[in-house]
Amino acid sequence: MNFEQFEEVALMIGLAALMGFMMFIIYDLGKRSNAGKFGMGVLFFALGLGMLGFVIKGVLKLTMNI
Repeated sequence: MNFEQFEEVALMIGLAALMGFMMFIIYDLGKRSNAGKFGMGVLFFALGLGMLGFVIKGVLKLTMNI
């Protein structure tokens, strides 16, 4: 494994861990504010939309071989 391959794998693992932690933060924010089911859904939709866009961009890059 050369440095470029290691860097790519480490980036994907790090970003997945960061996104998981961000999802935990969103959940904790909703729980502490007593948001309820609808409020929790709005929080996950609004705050998770940026992460979803980033994931979609990555998938498009892989499928289009850019």
